[in-house]
Amino acid sequence: MRILITGVCGFVGSALAEALIERTEGVHIAGTDNLMRPGAEANRLRLQRLGVEFVHGDLRMASDFAALPAADWVIDAAANPSVLAGLEGGSGSRRLFEHNLAGLVNVLEYCREHRAGLLLLSSSRVYSIPALAAIPLGVHDGAFALDAGAALPPGLSTGGIGPGFSTAPPVSLYGATKLASELMAAEYGLAFDFPVWVTRCGVLAGAGQFGTAGQGIFAYWINAHLRRRPLRYIGFDGKGHQARDAFHPRDLAALLVAQMKTARRDGQRLYTAGGGPANTMSLAQLNRWCDERFGPHAVASDPRPRAFDIPWIAMDNSDAARDFGWSIRTPLAAILDEIARHAQDHPDWLEVSGA
Repeated sequence: MRILITGVCGFVGSALAEALIERTEGVHIAGTDNLMRPGAEANRLRLQRLGVEFVHGDLRMASDFAALPAADWVIDAAANPSVLAGLEGGSGSRRLFEHNLAGLVNVLEYCREHRAGLLLLSSSRVYSIPALAAIPLGVHDGAFALDAGAALPPGLSTGGIGPGFSTAPPVSLYGATKLASELMAAEYGLAFDFPVWVTRCGVLAGAGQFGTAGQGIFAYWINAHLRRRPLRYIGFDGKGHQARDAFHPRDLAALLVAQMKTARRDGQRLYTAGGGPANTMSLAQLNRWCDERFGPHAVASDPRPRAFDIPWIAMDNSDAARDFGWSIRTPLAAILDEIARHAQDHPDWLEVSGA
């Protein structure tokens, strides 16, 4: 099996490459990346030692695709990952569009030309911000959690947010690029008869994740706490109750392998995947964990709301469990411990990551 990973030198792309090499016999991994993200060069060297064929390229440039080897499957892990992307002014919004949507068209044309299947990694942030803000919640042990006694909207269950939850705008500029990517990928697959799987992912987290708030809040918070950097609870009364679910790229790799091995060509093609309620943690709980691990570190409170922030997200894995027998194998405690050990072993990680 020949697999091409876009954004291969990012955290998710590089972690998936490593996991696929470990679990898939006879696999050949090629990857491309423009190396614009701080820390990406270190991942390139590590991947080449693992036998990954690396081709420097920019997905926004159609001509760069001519240098890419043929593949059976493409994992599209290249994107600007921040929900605040495109809001800085200047050309930020245009750059977001070029990275997340225009670049995907070149990926889809590659799939059409090589008859390659596509595994598109989408985001939990394609969902409607007003609908997410209206989810009935209570506070339990310092974290927002579903109000079990309230009526839940379509697409939401006690297992989390599923594919059927509202995607009505606004979803943010970032969310709109990911939602449009899902639609374009589905249409290309149908028009040119190649398989497309779309997975809306919760927060992916693990050792080696770039320590910036926009790229991975769990890694950023642990690294910043350890180094005694200033930390703030922003919005939601400044108490840090906002909660997210986390899961490891190893678990995502297992789902992608199951999708690649599935012969069916019809039926459901869009799935949600994440840590689910069991792997969900608030900022206040995360800081408490860091206090116990590294010693107390005070967090400032800033109750002012911030654009596009939402109180709670946990993804529902029931569809993936039903169709692929897939489940989360890495508990949150193991993910946090892995990040902490990496942070302790790499005292300059925030600087390496560009934070």
